[in-house]
Order: sequence, then C-alpha cells, then structure tokens
Amino acid sequence: MARLALTPRTSLAGLLDGAWWPYSRDLAAELPPLVDALRDRWGRITRITANPAPWPVAPYRVPVGEHAVHVGWFTDQAPDTMILLSYNLARCDLLVIPPETEPASAALLMAVASAPGNLHTTDTLMSDEDATGHRLREALAGEDAWETEGGASPPPPSHPRPVVGARMIYLPRNMRR
Repeated sequence: MARLALTPRTSLAGLLDGAWWPYSRDLAAELPPLVDALRDRWGRITRITANPAPWPVAPYRVPVGEHAVHVGWFTDQAPDTMILLSYNLARCDLLVIPPETEPASAALLMAVASAPGNLHTTDTLMSDEDATGHRLREALAGEDAWETEGGASPPPPSHPRPVVGARMIYLPRNMRR
C-alpha cells in the first residue's frame, strides 16, 4: 500500500499534485504500489523523472505488473520531487517525503502538499519541515527535562521562538527598538 495524499480534483490548481511517503529508498520495491495507486486518476504511468541523490540504486526501468516504467534521472531536479507521466499524457508532480521522516512531520507535509492551491515548492516544504522538526525536537526535549527534573522550569530560550507555520525574520539586536 502506498502512503499517498493527492490534491482533490478541483479547479484551484497548485504546484503539486500531492505527496508520497515511501517506506524505503528502494525504488524498485516502492514504485509499483505508487503506480497502482495512481492508475485510476492518471492512467497507466509509463515514465518518471527524479533526482538520483535520494535513491541508492538508480534503475532506468522498473517492472510494474505487465509493463515497465522508464526512469529518467536528472540532477538538476529537486531531490524531493518526482514527476510521473502517464500513457495518456497526464502529469503528476509529487513531493517525496524521506522514509525516515517522523510520522507527525510526514502527515503535516502530506496535508500541505495535497492542499488545493498549494503554492509551496518541494524545496520550500522540506526546508520548512527541517526547521519545524528541529523546533519540535527542542520542545520535546524541554518536556522531557521538565518531567525528569520534577517539574522545574526549563531555561528561557536564547532567542524568541517563531510561531510554527508563520514566517518571521529576526532583526539583529542593534536594529531592535
């Protein structure tokens, strides 16, 4: 079963058609369930393009049932993007979430990437996820310290924490009022 979230069929177009969270980095094992899951919406997938960096083995053909999917490897394509092309000339652009991503982060990424009218690129989504994941790990570490120290207050953060999901730009101290 493919872990997949697709944008609902709507007239509100976005940059992505959804997100895919494979179980591993073995494309030969992961691609067939993805292609099967996309068949009803896009038809028979015949080609994909991807960046080889996240995939340890870069096959040029992957057997999927009775046919093979041809794989084009492009180093200038974003590493977290996969473009799937079907026999009937349809195109599906997916954010590929690394398999080692924590489930909460993967669920958030899948929801954002599959939202109608999403204007985030895969690079933006993944850099935001890195920052969000870092803040989440800091928060969890603070909770652990709270519990193990008998409820003692954690030290105040050295810099103000941004609101998750908001874009904030910190000014240098000499520019603050």
